[in-house]
Parts: sequence; structure tokens; C-alpha cells
Amino acid sequence: MKLRLILLSVISLALASGAGWYIYQAMHGSSASTAADTRSSLPPALQTVNGETVVVVSPEAQRASHIEVAPLAVVASQSDISADATVIDLQPLFDLHNRLASARADVDTFTAQAASSRAQYERSRALFADDRNISQRTLQDAQSAMQGDEAKRQSAQATLRGLDGAMRQQFGEALATAATAPASKLLQRLQSGQSVVVRITLPSSFGVAAPVRIAVDTPDGRAVPAQRLSASPLADPAVQGTPWLYVADTALPANLRASARVPTSSEAISGLLIPARAVVWYGGQTWAYVRTAPERFTRRYVPAANEGDDGFMVTSGFHAGDQVVTQGAQLLLSEELKPQGIATACKDPPECDD
Repeated sequence: MKLRLILLSVISLALASGAGWYIYQAMHGSSASTAADTRSSLPPALQTVNGETVVVVSPEAQRASHIEVAPLAVVASQSDISADATVIDLQPLFDLHNRLASARADVDTFTAQAASSRAQYERSRALFADDRNISQRTLQDAQSAMQGDEAKRQSAQATLRGLDGAMRQQFGEALATAATAPASKLLQRLQSGQSVVVRITLPSSFGVAAPVRIAVDTPDGRAVPAQRLSASPLADPAVQGTPWLYVADTALPANLRASARVPTSSEAISGLLIPARAVVWYGGQTWAYVRTAPERFTRRYVPAANEGDDGFMVTSGFHAGDQVVTQGAQLLLSEELKPQGIATACKDPPECDD
């Protein structure tokens, strides 16, 4: 009986030892696997090269994070300012144009009548002088008719000059000339709605003459080029400055208020355009990431002074051909600023909520 108990005790001890070894091996292997997984999920490494912080991201991580880059190219641009723009109502111009045409027709009619009545008066006077072949009353009637027609001609000319002056006072020299020309292509485009006239108010401090060409920003986001016509005789009472008239080949509603980009210099400036989607904000400044090697990314300062609609124009700090991150820059910034050396893995998921 004792022998059987001893044998059972030995067998039990052996089984317990085997089970303990199996559990130890399983737990040790699992810990090693977890450690390997943790190491593979660690954030990108940071290095300092030539005083710059470099974020190291493997090609696999770049693909998983959808990081994209694009090369920088040299572009030319002009420095400009923003100015207020108003599409003026041209119906008064068209009305004056019609009245001018009618007044011009009256001048032609009364000029012909005055010439005819003057000729009739000269014939009557010759007949009266030739032994009074006509009566003095007939001569007087011919003279009255001549004077009346001459007065009508002068009145028609005065009306024509008044309408022409009113047009120039309201719409400037260029539009008045176009409205009075026999066949003006500019007036035809304006009447058909293919073109509009925009009043641009330049700042009083604008030190140069109004540029020949500007760009008008339309409500649908387009930049429409506009050609200078003349100085505007009328100013916008709501805007202080120097008004100028420009014509733009587009269809815009009258009285629309918009903005215009007015170049301050005729010389183009060469530089590199950093796309707006590549720029991130940090510390109140703008930055962009450049891929300096297949796995290395460096953050560089982008001056915000030359910001435009398409991005930031820079002349230093970057070079043509630099691979700028156009997607994923915010992710790189987050990884760069993340505290290093702190485990981010959580052993017990419920504790991650604390």
C-alpha cells in the first residue's frame, strides 16, 4: 500500500513539473512575440543631422501612412496687392449711346435743312436784287426760314455736345470714345454681355501708375484678366482711393462687389512655389517637410509673407527639385513632436481609458 502511494506521488510530481515547464515556455514565447510586435510598432526614429531634426520613416510605413511628395519647380510671379472692385451698371451708357445717335441724326437733318434754306434765301435775295423779281415779303420769309433752320441745327449740336460731355463725365474717355465710334467692337461686346466694366479703387498710397493688366476674382473662384480703359470720373463713395476703369471679358452681374489683384511692379520674381497643402503650422509659423533621402524627412521654415492663392513663394531655404511632402506632413509633425522613449503599447486595454 505504501509502495503504491509513493509511486503515485512520483508520477504526480513529474506531471506537475512538465506542466510547469510547458506553461513557462508558452509564456516566455508569448512575451518575446509581444516584445517583437511592440518594437515593430514603435514610432519613427528621430535623428539630428547638421543641426536639423530628421524623421526616419521606412518605405513600408510611408505607404501605409499615404505619405506623398512632389518636386519643387521654379515659377515666376509678380508681387501684387488686393483692391476693391465693382462691376458698374452700363445701362446708362447704352441709354446715352442711343440718345447720342438720335441727337446726331437731328444734327444731320437740321444741318441739311439749314443748308437748303440758306440756298433758298440766297436765290430769293438775288431775285429781289434783280429788279425786285420777288416781293420783299417773300425775301423776308426765306430769311426767317434760314434763321429758324440754323437755330435748330445749333440746338441739335448743343444737345449732342451735352450728351457727349455727360457720357465722358460718367464713364470716362475710353468708354465715351467707344460709344461714339461708328462701329466699336468694345461697345458691341459690352452690349452683348460678353464683357463687363469694373471700377477698381487703388489705394491713395499706390505709388505707380495704374497697371495695364490686373486680375479680377470672380465669385466662382476664377481669376479673370482685365485691361485698363481709363481713369474713372466717378468714385465709389464707400471706398477711399483712386478709381480706374477696366474691361474684363467675362459675364458678371452689375453692381457686384469683388476684389482684384493689382501688380505693384512690372518685373516678375522667380522663386519656388510651396503648395498650400504641403504647409503645416507649428509655433505660430509655417513649415514644410522635405524628403532628403528615401527614409528621411526634414522640417523647414516657410516664410508666410509671400502667401498666394496657390501656396507660398519662397526664394531661400529650398531648392528646385526638392521633394516636398504634399500629403502626410501633419502626421510627420505629430511623430516629430511625440515624446521619445515612452512605451505607447498598453498591456491591459481597459487601462488605456484611464
